[in-house]
Amino acid sequence: MSMFSKAVRRTTAATLIFAAAGVAAQAEEFVMATGQQGGSWYPVGGAIKAIVEREHPDITITVTPGAGVSNVVGVDAGRFAIAFANSISTVDSLTGKEPFRKATTNVCNLGILYPQYFQIVALADSNIKTVADMKGKGLTTQQLGNTGEFLTRELLSTAGLTYDDLGSVAHTSYSDSASQMKDGHADFFTLGSSLPTGSVMDLASSRKITMVDVDPETFKHFKDQNAAFQLREVKAGVYPGFDEVVHAISYDTHMVAPCDYNGDTVKAVLSAIADNPDSFAAISKTMANLTVEQMATDIGVPFHPAAKEFYAERGVAGME
Repeated sequence: MSMFSKAVRRTTAATLIFAAAGVAAQAEEFVMATGQQGGSWYPVGGAIKAIVEREHPDITITVTPGAGVSNVVGVDAGRFAIAFANSISTVDSLTGKEPFRKATTNVCNLGILYPQYFQIVALADSNIKTVADMKGKGLTTQQLGNTGEFLTRELLSTAGLTYDDLGSVAHTSYSDSASQMKDGHADFFTLGSSLPTGSVMDLASSRKITMVDVDPETFKHFKDQNAAFQLREVKAGVYPGFDEVVHAISYDTHMVAPCDYNGDTVKAVLSAIADNPDSFAAISKTMANLTVEQMATDIGVPFHPAAKEFYAERGVAGME
């Protein structure tokens, strides 16, 4: 082989290596923190992943389970590029309010997805109708770091109760909580999720359930602590055999990212959500009619610069 041929081969190989390196440099791989299996965050995250990766082959998303509070902390620490969160928790994180140990400094809002309900589900034969009735009863709820678990402790405090006043307390997944309720190992189940929630649907198919109604005075305890709380109605028939109207403490699911995170990726994720309502309706009915105006609702958390650009490009007023 001539020296010229060898040089061409070396040049060509080098070109291919640099070309490959260029492609790799453009590819984006990131972790998106969602919620526990059995809730709505995890499947919604899976749907986002499928759409984004289909429309942007250079983006790869790893969807991981998470929790409202720990997701925000993870974004602030740079462990997650994008995460699901609860409006109330994210607002509290900005000032380092409990359960956060310190104020977050690099968490920006991407957009609202749907309302969340703090559901207090009890077995019909448990005779739990008020918070005071929970004394001595068995609770199953989420692990520490979950917004639902934090709200459970706050709820108990309105009646002067703590976990020590209960018969038993289990910290586990939605699915395992439903199983414990089915087997009679717990009397009530607290969780923060959309309506209806799959794990509660599963529970209601085999056990008669009720939901504890939140009265205005109890709600005021929460509202005084965080203005993002709302009191919303839970309609009869939301679960099999559930035939009454009650009120639940409510807040909003939204997405967050580090304020300096890649703007093109942020827009790709927001586009996937805004342009594919049918893909999410089967997971969360309330997302079927989600509009960009609703996504752009101001919840008191600063918007990511790319999110503001996205909403301005979609014609949302006030985002210029």
